[in-house]
Amino acid sequence: MPTETFEFRVEARQLLQLMIHSIYSNKDVFLRELVSNASDALDKLRLAALRDDTLDADVSDLHIDLEADGEARTLTVRDNGIGMSYDEVAELIGTIANSGTAKFLEQLRQADDEAGAENLIGQFGVGFYSSFMVADEVTLVTRRAGEARGTRWSSRGEGTYTLETVDGAPQGTTITLHLKPADPENQLHDYTSPWKLREIVKRYSDFITWPIRMAPRAPAGDGEKSDGAAREPETLNSMKALWARSRDEVEDAEYHELYKHISHDWNDPLETIRLQAEGTFEYQALLFIPSHAPHDLFTQGHKRGVQLYVKRVFIMDDCEALLPPYLRFVKGVVDAQDLSLNVSREILQQDRHIQLMHRRLAKKVLSCVKDMANTAPDRYATFWREFGPVLKEGLVTDADNRDALLAVSSFATTHDASDPTTLKQYVERMKDGQDAVYYMTGDSRDAIENSPHMEAFRDRGIEVLLLTDPVDEVWTDAVAEFDGKPLRSVAKGDFTLDGDGDGDEDKPAESREKQNEEYADLLTWMKEQLGEDIKEVRLSSRLTVSPACLVSDTDDLTPALENLYRAMGQDVPHARRILELNPEHTLVKGLNRALRDRADRAGLAEDAQLLHGLAVLAEGGRPKEPARFTQLLAERLERAL
Repeated sequence: MPTETFEFRVEARQLLQLMIHSIYSNKDVFLRELVSNASDALDKLRLAALRDDTLDADVSDLHIDLEADGEARTLTVRDNGIGMSYDEVAELIGTIANSGTAKFLEQLRQADDEAGAENLIGQFGVGFYSSFMVADEVTLVTRRAGEARGTRWSSRGEGTYTLETVDGAPQGTTITLHLKPADPENQLHDYTSPWKLREIVKRYSDFITWPIRMAPRAPAGDGEKSDGAAREPETLNSMKALWARSRDEVEDAEYHELYKHISHDWNDPLETIRLQAEGTFEYQALLFIPSHAPHDLFTQGHKRGVQLYVKRVFIMDDCEALLPPYLRFVKGVVDAQDLSLNVSREILQQDRHIQLMHRRLAKKVLSCVKDMANTAPDRYATFWREFGPVLKEGLVTDADNRDALLAVSSFATTHDASDPTTLKQYVERMKDGQDAVYYMTGDSRDAIENSPHMEAFRDRGIEVLLLTDPVDEVWTDAVAEFDGKPLRSVAKGDFTLDGDGDGDEDKPAESREKQNEEYADLLTWMKEQLGEDIKEVRLSSRLTVSPACLVSDTDDLTPALENLYRAMGQDVPHARRILELNPEHTLVKGLNRALRDRADRAGLAEDAQLLHGLAVLAEGGRPKEPARFTQLLAERLERAL
């Protein structure tokens, strides 16, 4: 057949120029695309040969060849795979000239922002055309396995392309790029350089199933070694996709080496997790839990995510879409067999497959942590010490996995000074009559244990969770219960411990009612004196030693949580606190007696302010007017002396 010349339609020509100059941010990916296409062709030939014994095709040495000619400025990518027929070339390589491009271009022009444009781009395009980023002209020669004649396609990426039938074409596909001059300032490298080709293959195609070979450059005018032996081609890729091999075939040292390569960590991983999903959507995953937290785990610029491959072709280094943010410390590889990608394979479309992998991988990691806690408590202790604070973020953000997260979480507790406890262990130790899981948040264990809010719980021997991570302020506000037991803060709400703990009822209802009557005037008067500084004044059942404490109402934000939200730029209203008085404390008794007996109550107002200030200091806060507070305290000390 004679050579036929086809003209690109106007809108198709515009789209081709857009793809060449605008879409790909990294020009090196052209080789990844061509190698990926070649690998697919080899896979298809192997499958076709298994299905059809009569297929006239050589499958003895399936491979991909790279040939670079620095003088001619050409790069050739050759495979001996399935190849294409004349009609397939016209249909597949000529796809860009199909109808519908005019509508696509119009949508692209109307996209308001770059993200919108990327979403549109993801609906159209073929990786083969990325060749024109680096080449002035591209020639493709191909012959389908089992056919006698081949096809040549050629274009300069401008207005036309040519098609012709040729004799003597080898089985498979050969693509020759007539390279543009190197321009390092525009990220256009010398793609005839052996070291550059090695670098690209190592980064993007190291785990391709088939060998990628490159013949070493011979001295000018000499194609053989001095001893006359043929120069052996160099295999550029390792072909060692550990995630695709059975566990019995891989040594732990090989897993550790891959982890160190991926994470740039000198230490071995704490845990290795394998996952193979089969069915309508197939993928494999090899994940690692590090043995220590990176220094930037909680910084805004921390890079998270795992490496994404599609059929062993590297796509993305930090794929955030595959794991939730609270598992951002996990490293590893996910290799999908069929995944929707945009034209550059750099930005994933958020489709159901990605969401499916996201859910499955998160569950697998949490299941591994649970097994670690049950079978390897020492390793679990290391894990929780390094990653517990970040894992607890999921209690707020991932309601679907909240139960699984609670099951693998552990907390410091008053039960043991060194070993943390799980919520399940806490519930098993609850005293008869105790109906809630008690906790308290604070800056440190010492600060919480010495807090006035803990006095009654300490006296009765009721266990309390001691939560000191900033995230504890948030997740305890989101999690209502565990195993049917409500979670209650010892510093919030109004409750009595009658019936809790050892079952002792030190203060019957009649006694509490009598105390409320006795102190009614004091409570009312103190509320008037303190005004807007407090929400309410009431008697306390949680104090046994201290004269007063401040508590938050059940549904109000704690001061620490208010500060946390404000630090994140959220304007939250200030929640007024409740002042609780210990009716058994000498200071409170004396103030109540003085209020009842004295005609002049002017000096008592300062005593009320001091009592409130002491409650603020007891929880680690700062009085509203520190100078005024210290002045009043100094005056009282002076009178006492």
